[in-house]
Amino acid sequence: MKLADCRYLIIFLIVLVFGCAMPGGSVKKNWNTGPAGDVPTTTNDTKNNNAASDIAIVEENGDKGQNLMDTALDLSRLAQEFWSEGNLDQAIEVLDEAYILVTKVDTDAQPELIQQKYDLRFLISKRILEIYASRYTAVNGNYKAIPLTMNKHVEREIKQFQTVERKFFMRSYKRSGRYMEMIVKALKEAGLPEDLAWLPLIESGFKVRALSRARALGLWQFIPSTGYKFGLKRDMWIDERLDPEKATAAAIDYLEELHNIFGDWTTVLAGYNCGEGLVLRTIRSQKINYLDGFWDLYEKLPRETARYVPRFLATLHILKDPAKYGFILEEPDKPVPYETVTIKKQVQLKKIAGKLGVSLKELSELNPELRRKVTPAASYSLRLPSGKGEVLLAMLDEIPKWSTPKSSYVYHRVRKGEALSLIAMKYRTSVRAIVRANNIREKHFIRVGQKLKIPVRGSSMSKVYASKSKLPPGGKYRVKKGDSLWLIAKMFNTNTKKLMRTNNLQTTRLRVGQTLKIIR
Repeated sequence: MKLADCRYLIIFLIVLVFGCAMPGGSVKKNWNTGPAGDVPTTTNDTKNNNAASDIAIVEENGDKGQNLMDTALDLSRLAQEFWSEGNLDQAIEVLDEAYILVTKVDTDAQPELIQQKYDLRFLISKRILEIYASRYTAVNGNYKAIPLTMNKHVEREIKQFQTVERKFFMRSYKRSGRYMEMIVKALKEAGLPEDLAWLPLIESGFKVRALSRARALGLWQFIPSTGYKFGLKRDMWIDERLDPEKATAAAIDYLEELHNIFGDWTTVLAGYNCGEGLVLRTIRSQKINYLDGFWDLYEKLPRETARYVPRFLATLHILKDPAKYGFILEEPDKPVPYETVTIKKQVQLKKIAGKLGVSLKELSELNPELRRKVTPAASYSLRLPSGKGEVLLAMLDEIPKWSTPKSSYVYHRVRKGEALSLIAMKYRTSVRAIVRANNIREKHFIRVGQKLKIPVRGSSMSKVYASKSKLPPGGKYRVKKGDSLWLIAKMFNTNTKKLMRTNNLQTTRLRVGQTLKIIR
C-alpha cells in the first residue's frame, strides 16, 4: 500500500470513530487476527497492498474513550510491524495517528482512563525515539556522528581544562595511550562514533582503579548494578568493572541501548552519566515536546549531569585542535603487550611474579580485576608479560597453592554507647563478619553486656594479643601507623583512661612517632 493511501485509510478510520459511530451502536471491520489479544497477523503481500485495513474500531455502550485507547494501541502494534520490516516512515505515520487518538481521550469525563492515557502516550513517544535512532543506523550505517556544538557551556569547560584542570587533562591524555587502540577498535566493530573513546577521560581520567563517591568503578565508571546488567561479574575474587577490555564491551552495550532510547548522542551521554530513568523523567516533566534535544533539557538536569555533556564536547574540541586552545600534548603511553595462559590453581600474584622475575606491580596492572591479587579457584585466564606464558606453565607446579587464612576469634563485652560499626573498627574487621559470627538477625540491635565473638585475621590482631604481657623497653611505646589508643591499651593489658592520665592526653587522638609511657 502506498503511503498516501495509508494516510487516507487512517483518516477514514478516525472519521469513522468520531463522526459515524452512534452511542450504543457498533462499527466493525474484519481482521485477520491470531489468538485473542495478539498483534494482528498478515502475510507480506497483504501488508504491502493493504497495510492498515485490519484495524477494528468498536464502540459499544457509548464507551468512546476506551475504544480510542484500544485503537491507538492497535496502531502502535501495527507500527511495530512496519518498523521490524524496515518501513520506518510508515511506522512513524501510524504512531503519529495513534498519538492524535490518545490526545482526544477526555479523561475529565472518564477519569479511569488517566493512567492508560499516560502509559500509552509514553509508549508512543518512546517508540518514535527508538525509530529515529534506528533510522540513523539504517541511513548512515554508523550511527549519527556526535555534534560538535560550541556554546557558552562548552566554552566554560574548555576554560576549566585550560586553567585549574590542565594537569588533570594532560595526565589523563598521556594515560589514554594504554587503552585507546583497544577502545577504538571495539567502537569500530560496534559501528559507534570513535569519539566515544574519549569518554573515560572525563569519567576516570583513564585510571583503571578510579572509584567515585557513588561506588562507580573503573575506566568506564560502572556502579555494581549497571555493571551486572551488562555482564560484568563481581565476587570476592574478581571485579570485572576493573578490567579495561570487559568494561569497554559493557560500556558499548550500554551506549547502544541508550541510543536506541534517545536517538541523539548528547542525550545518550547524559543518560550514561545519571541513568536513562532520570533523563526520561526529565523529558516527561517538560510538557513541551517529547522529541526535544539535550540542550532543551540542560537546565533541568542535575548539575553534574548537565555539566557532563559540555565537558565531553570540550574534550573533543581540544583534542581536534590542541594548538588553538593552547595545548601541546605529550606522546601518550604505549599499550602494554601481554599474553594469556589459563590456570586452574589458586595462586598469589606475588608468588607468580617472583618465579617469573617480574614485579608484582606489573603483574597487578595486567590483571586489575583480581581484587585480592589472588587468582580464583576456578579456571582463569591470567595475563602475563609477553614471552612469560610458557615459563609459567613449566613452573606452575613449583608455586604453592594459596588458601584463605583461617580466622581467629577474640571476645568483646558490649559497653554502653557502642555500636557494631564502632566495635568492627576497633578490631579491624567488618560489621558483616561480626553479624555472621554471632548469628545476629538485626544488625542494629545489640545490648549492653552482650558477649560478642569477633572474627579477626590471624596476622595483625593475633600479634597484638600475643604481646599483651610484654612491656616495651623502658616502659615506653612509639606509636605506629594504624595504631589507636584503644589498640595500644589492649596490647599491653591496660585501658585508655589510664594511658590518657599517665601521658596527660586531652583526647584519644595520636600521631605517628609519638611516645607513650605504659603503666599497667
